[in-house]
Amino acid sequence: QVHLVESGGGLVQAGGSLRLSCAAFGRAFRRNAMGWFRQAPGKEREFVAAMSVSGDNTYYADSVKGRFTISRDNAKNMGYLQMDSLKPEDAADYYCATTSRRVGSTHGYEYDYWGQGTQVTVSS
Repeated sequence: QVHLVESGGGLVQAGGSLRLSCAAFGRAFRRNAMGWFRQAPGKEREFVAAMSVSGDNTYYADSVKGRFTISRDNAKNMGYLQMDSLKPEDAADYYCATTSRRVGSTHGYEYDYWGQGTQVTVSS
């Protein structure tokens, strides 16, 4: 079992940066692929980024490609999402999640554990 806790959200101006962190409690983290999803008010949850267990494979939504970077430190049981050049449309609650798959997925239903989310607000 894995317990996930996100942090690092906040208010930032458009064009600015934030780094989200995901602390994982449970040894299974280092055997699980991980992903980041987001959900804006009134909208469905959407995929943002995913990374394999080894970190060799990453996937990004087209809307964040080139601006966001997913990473992980298995030794520290930590996952990260570096968000640069933020836009107002990036504002949402961001969630990290893990899956028993070795390679990340863009589908939320393939993830087993989810954090409680951290809010990102981007002012224009």
